[in-house]
Amino acid sequence: MTITAADMALYTAALFALFLTPGPVWVALIARTLSGGFSAAWPLAVGVVVGDVLWPLLAILGVTWIVSVYADFMHVLRIVASVTFIVMGALIVRHASRTIGSDSRLTRPGMWAGFLAGVAVILGNPKAILFYMGVLPGLFDLTRLTGPDIAAICFASLFVPLTGNLILAWFFGRARALLTSPTAVRRINRIAGGLLIAVGCAIPFV
Repeated sequence: MTITAADMALYTAALFALFLTPGPVWVALIARTLSGGFSAAWPLAVGVVVGDVLWPLLAILGVTWIVSVYADFMHVLRIVASVTFIVMGALIVRHASRTIGSDSRLTRPGMWAGFLAGVAVILGNPKAILFYMGVLPGLFDLTRLTGPDIAAICFASLFVPLTGNLILAWFFGRARALLTSPTAVRRINRIAGGLLIAVGCAIPFV
């Protein structure tokens, strides 16, 4: 392996920070938890793993070439991600009174439906795209990575968010009765929307 324990520790910390930032996966996970409890949410968390492994692989295999050809690619990606976060946050705040479980595409019952929802939400997650395509190449020299290095990065990319998502689903499952009240939902939506807007505003300066 060419990457050190310190490199992996820094990457793991970055993954944890990524997990703590509210985004589409949180919305989907909370929606399924509130609609069907932990048993409805864990298949979604497993589905998210598909993207959490796919995105770092794409970053390792493709970003170096893309940046070498299109020098402004990362700058454009930052702007797109920033605008996306701000719009998402504004929409959540605007519809703060809407119950989280009202989107039937996220709350459709069944393990397979939950898994597919997880795959869809992570593949279209701008937060994940920005992180893996923007931050990952800055943490490692992608041109020197070996097979074991790539395996270690993919495992960390899988393990950290999966563990966090399962804990999150368990927590919201326990608090399900409280969080389904209109007042609590409105407050959570406003806070989540505000955080998304804040992240979107901060991205261009990171």
